[in-house]
Amino acid sequence: MKKCAALLIALLLTLAVAPAGEKSYYVGVSMPSATHGWMGNANWWANRAKEDWAKKAPNVEIELKFSGTVTQQVADIEDLLVKGIDALVVFPHDTSVTNIVERAYNDGVYTVVLDRGVSKEGVYDIWLTNDDEYYTLKGMEWLCKQLNYQGDVILITGTPSPIDTVRTASIKSVADKYPGIRILDQQPGDWNLQKSLSVMENFLQKYPKIDAVYTADDDMMLGALQAFEESGRDDVKYFLGGGCLKKVIEWIMNDSHPLVKADSTYPNSVVAAGISYAVLGVQGKKLNDDIYQVKAMPRRIINPSELVTRENASEFYIPDAPF
Repeated sequence: MKKCAALLIALLLTLAVAPAGEKSYYVGVSMPSATHGWMGNANWWANRAKEDWAKKAPNVEIELKFSGTVTQQVADIEDLLVKGIDALVVFPHDTSVTNIVERAYNDGVYTVVLDRGVSKEGVYDIWLTNDDEYYTLKGMEWLCKQLNYQGDVILITGTPSPIDTVRTASIKSVADKYPGIRILDQQPGDWNLQKSLSVMENFLQKYPKIDAVYTADDDMMLGALQAFEESGRDDVKYFLGGGCLKKVIEWIMNDSHPLVKADSTYPNSVVAAGISYAVLGVQGKKLNDDIYQVKAMPRRIINPSELVTRENASEFYIPDAPF
């Protein structure tokens, strides 16, 4: 996956290199600040893309804005519009940004929406997202198989949102196929380690026997795992997160944690790819027609998710990533 992401971004960079004297473009990028590991890596990818474009396309100026709240994000996007951006890349805190994104799009700003999306169809030029359904479907299938299709599973879900709804529905659709698999309970951990630690502490008090914990997020998994280890209990057999934090991939590669044996990819490089698509799109460029026969930029792009085990974990280890 890291090779695929690097190749895609390199291709987009190559296609968008500007001849001397070509028109300048101003691209604004708005995304959440690094409140957890996955988003910390996404922030790192955004900065990396900005540095790469500064070398490859000096006619493109990129401004990054990281916001702690959705209110601040709306204000940041308004500020970028006042400054006269030609393209907007937005990774929404949630769908509350829909109105300001629609305004940008209607004003002729080339608009790329990432991941969580907006609540209105068609108010963007490109929506680039990860495959939330497959992400948890493959994870839950793996977990059920490890349990020999018999066991009690706890779910710690993310912040209530469209992508979390899809993930949870996918998990339950798999569980419903196996009569021996029972989902005991679920509570949101808000993609936060400390919140998930607290949620897991409550579950441990409530349920005397738990066979597996699925969080679909590595930060939440680490919080739940900490609560379990501090409890002194030994009943949980598997903890499954997602998103490929470096620490978790190291455990899987080295087979060094008895309860963590797999993960699922949810590429945070989506941010760098989104910036690259914006730079291409605002200049009216597209992918190499001679190779791909692409006559226009795609409207919606979905990154695939892959199951990570010891056999392939090294392919997803990014040593330069901060988390």
